[in-house]
Amino acid sequence: MDIKLTDAEKIKILNSDDLYGIMQKILLRENKIDRDREHFWVIGLANNYRILFVELISLGTVNQTFAEPMEVFSLALQKRAVNIILCHNHPSGELKPSEADMDITDRLIQVGRIVKTKVLDHLIISEKSYLSFDDVGYMETLKYSTKYVPGYERTKQIKKEATEIAEQKKAVEIAKEMKRADEPVNKIVAFTGLSLEEVEKLKVRKKR
Repeated sequence: MDIKLTDAEKIKILNSDDLYGIMQKILLRENKIDRDREHFWVIGLANNYRILFVELISLGTVNQTFAEPMEVFSLALQKRAVNIILCHNHPSGELKPSEADMDITDRLIQVGRIVKTKVLDHLIISEKSYLSFDDVGYMETLKYSTKYVPGYERTKQIKKEATEIAEQKKAVEIAKEMKRADEPVNKIVAFTGLSLEEVEKLKVRKKR
């Protein structure tokens, strides 16, 4: 269900406080009975982080709600939202994410990578306060999760990492040869792409 927003509410999101101000108002619009159930919303953002839409994806029970990736991303793709933020409420007022909250966030981050729609944050809100996954570091942690990374994506990621390691190793060997030849450090840095600190740390035996 598309949530109707006024022009004044279609603000540019600069931080989690900005979004909570909007989502708290939306939650408080619900009647008391519905406020005692978990809602799951998706907020679509334009390239400049201005709100394009707020969509209610599901209305669950007092302690659980669901969010299927197809429903989360379909409207984002239709309305050309390049970023999305997830949001759901905890009627109990307890803001600590459950294992299920972490799991669905992980899954949606990985799906977002594939469909080129970045998941920026996930807010858990109550009528009086909120918790931002990004603010407390959960988004950074989940970004490196491989639980929901498809096989071919993981293979590509591993190959990329292996290539980077090989290139680093090659650069180090070249830098060592140049250092043995007494080439200036700034020249070694420019030629290999290594940092000044990395070059200075290299231990080599000088050629006789």
